Order: sequence, then structure tokens, then C-alpha cells
Amino acid sequence: MLEIAVIPIDNRPICYDIIKDTLAINSDIKLHLPKISDLGGLTAKANIQNIFKFLEGLKNIDYLIVSLDTIAYGGLVTSRRTDDSFDEIKNRIDKFKFLASKKAKKILAFSSVMRISNNNINEEEKEYWAKYGKKIFDWSYNYHRNELEKTSNTFDSSIPKEILDDYLNTRKRNLEINKYYLELAKDGFFDYLIFSKDDCAKYGLNVKEANLLADKASDLKNIKIKTGADEIPLSLLSRALVDYYGKDKKISIKPTFLEKNSTHLISKYEDISIKNCVEAQIELANCKVDFEKYDLNMLINNFAFEQGDLVLSGIVNSLSSNIEISDEPYFISDVNNANGADCALINKLFETKADNNFFGYCGYNTSANTIGAALFIALSKYFAVKNNSYNENAFKKIEFIRFLDDWGYQAISRKFIRESAPDFTPALEQKKQELNNNAKKISEFLSYYPSKIEYSLPWQRSFEIRIELLN
Repeated sequence: MLEIAVIPIDNRPICYDIIKDTLAINSDIKLHLPKISDLGGLTAKANIQNIFKFLEGLKNIDYLIVSLDTIAYGGLVTSRRTDDSFDEIKNRIDKFKFLASKKAKKILAFSSVMRISNNNINEEEKEYWAKYGKKIFDWSYNYHRNELEKTSNTFDSSIPKEILDDYLNTRKRNLEINKYYLELAKDGFFDYLIFSKDDCAKYGLNVKEANLLADKASDLKNIKIKTGADEIPLSLLSRALVDYYGKDKKISIKPTFLEKNSTHLISKYEDISIKNCVEAQIELANCKVDFEKYDLNMLINNFAFEQGDLVLSGIVNSLSSNIEISDEPYFISDVNNANGADCALINKLFETKADNNFFGYCGYNTSANTIGAALFIALSKYFAVKNNSYNENAFKKIEFIRFLDDWGYQAISRKFIRESAPDFTPALEQKKQELNNNAKKISEFLSYYPSKIEYSLPWQRSFEIRIELLN
């Protein structure tokens, strides 16, 4: 039996629920997760001591997938907020190293390059972001651009010195921690290490830091810099599955873009083309691209001109080309819009029923998020089927949740709930019947009929919904 332990980024459904629900597809896998109550949230720091107790209780784990931000800072959001010193954080990392080295055969880890959001929303940042966030982004952007162009740097004097100093000191501390991970990787502690870039622009201190880390790791094959965030642990799980089950054969993926002439375009919130994003995610999963002899066909519903966004922009795209599903294993990465599904694609898909060749759908948040999550689900089913350990009910469950989240909620119901701020819970209650009506359409497509569906907003905001199914 394959034994996998995961220390997630935080307690969101896309970081916790999706892992246990997807790996349940394969009855040959035993998953070890910390208690969800011990993980960080939007305002709460992870209980790091309990995470260490979780590690102490592990035995003979094949793969440990770990968010280093959880160990170092108490979570992804906390990594931008905490005032803990470098030495305090390093001591936690050293304790983790001592414990993990005795518990797992292979350690696959990831750490974020601290993001710079282009707005004044301080929901995941320090308090001063509400007033100075956009100005700090602009300062960072211009500072890096001017440095590269060797022109004089201009400072926005409207940012108080103490605030800019605090921000830069936080960035410097996190960068030094990432440099420390590089040293651990060079010493062989990590079998694979990813530095993730989230919400990237062309210039900025985050881009500069990612480039610096890439230069320092240029001679190391087991260290990668990747655009993305929430999908990174899922991609590392895919890599572990391929390493364990695919030793005798390199798994091949055929990327089939519905908009074949637009693969050079760049998605929102990313800094690489959609073609490069797809290929990078396939590579990260330790699979290869093959257009002739392939195991799975990835259908990519990409954008013809500009990626839409169902929440944060006025552009909403609809399927403009035909989707042809041949008689072979396939799965769908729906990136026509960020932040949710393409309703026209879903309507087309639901004209028939899912058959055994359907290996999954995802349309979650950014392109990298969608593609990484879709690959993880598809590979989980692929190896379970090959290994005669396939739990069909578990596959239908995770896909039911993805359709209901990415389509029923994000694309249809979320706008009303988001505009009802701060009264999110009453707004969700008003939308339950709409969600349940769309759930019936999903049931017909998947031939899966949960007896009860429960909805909640775990971070009391519209971005993520927790969908729990009772059978």
C-alpha cells in the first residue's frame, strides 16, 4: 500500500478537502493528514506544535508533501503577516528537518515567493495594505523595472517610511528563509522543492526574488520556480503518484487546445503563455507531452482573445468552438474564464452522460490552479484503474464537487453572494435552492445522487465554498 502524508497550505477546501477526496479514488493509498483544526485559516495561525506531533506519529511514509509556509509561518496568509524573526522561523524549520528525515522516504516541498497584490484589499495582508497596497505594488513594479533598465528609481513619498521599511523587512526575511531551503535542498534533504509565484506581473520584487532563486538553483534539477499557488501541492501529489506507479513507463498527456491559434496568449494573474502553463504543469507532474502515443487527452477550453473573469472583470467568455470528445480517456481543463466555469461548455458537456472515458473536469480560479487540479484528479483515476483499486463512487464524488463549485457556485451563484458583503451567510442561504437545482443537472451527467448537500463559507467570504455530500 502507498502511504502518503500531506501538510497542506491551510484549511481551505481546495487545500484540504480536495486532497482526501481525490486520493480516495485509489483504495491502494493510505493518506495521512493533520486535523483540519490544526491548520491555518484567514485569520488563524496553524497550531505548529500539533503539526509536529502529527509528524512524530508517522511511520514508514513513502512520500511527505509539505507546505513549508505552514511549518515556517503557520500558513500562507500568515507568511505575509507574522512578525516572527528569521531565527524563530529557522528553528521551526530545523525541528521539522529533524522529524521528517526519520519519517519519510521522499520529501516533496513547496514554499511561496511572497506575493504583491495589485489592490488595496488587506484581507490577506497586513492592515496598512488597505491604504497603501496599490502604492506599494506600483513602487515595487517601478523599482524593479527601473533597476533592469538602469534608470533612476523614483520613490512614492506618500508611502510612510515606517510602512515601506516594515514591508521590505518582511520580504527580506521571507527571502532569506527561501535561501535557507535552497541550502537544505543542496544538502539532499528535499527530493523536490518548488518555489511558487502567485499573482505575478511583469516586474516587481516578487519577480526579482524568484529570478534570484532560479539563478541560485540553476544547477539543481530538483528545484523549480513555478507560477501558481494552491495547485502546487496537488501537482506534487501527481508527481508522487507517477513516481510510485509509473516507474516502468513515462505517462504521456496530449494537450488539445480548443482555440488552437491562441495558445501564445497569457492568462490573467500569470506571467507565461497558456501553452507554457500547460506544459509546465505536465512536466511538474513528471509526465510528458505526446501528440501521437498518449495515455490521457487533456482538453483545454482556452480563450480566443483574452481570458475572461467571472468575478473581477467585465469580460466573460463562452465556448466559441466545438468540443469533440473521441472514444478515449480524456479530462477537461476549463480556463476560458478565471474564477469559474464556462457555462456554454458545461451546457454542451451535459447534453450527454459521463462514460468510463471521462477522467475529470476542473475550472477553478487561475489557469495554473485549474490545470494542476485537473491533472491530479485524472492521474488519480488513471493509476487506480490500472492498479485495479478504482473507487468509482469516490471519483464521482470529487467531480460532483468540482462541477458544483466551479460551475454551480463560482459561475452562477457567487456574484450575488459577493455583492451581499458582509452578509455572506444569509446570501448563501438564499442561493441554496439555485445550487441544489444545478446539482440535479450534475447528478444526471455523472449518474451520482447524494442524499444531502451542505454548503458553508469557511473563511466567511465569497471566494471559497465548502461542499459536503451525504449519501
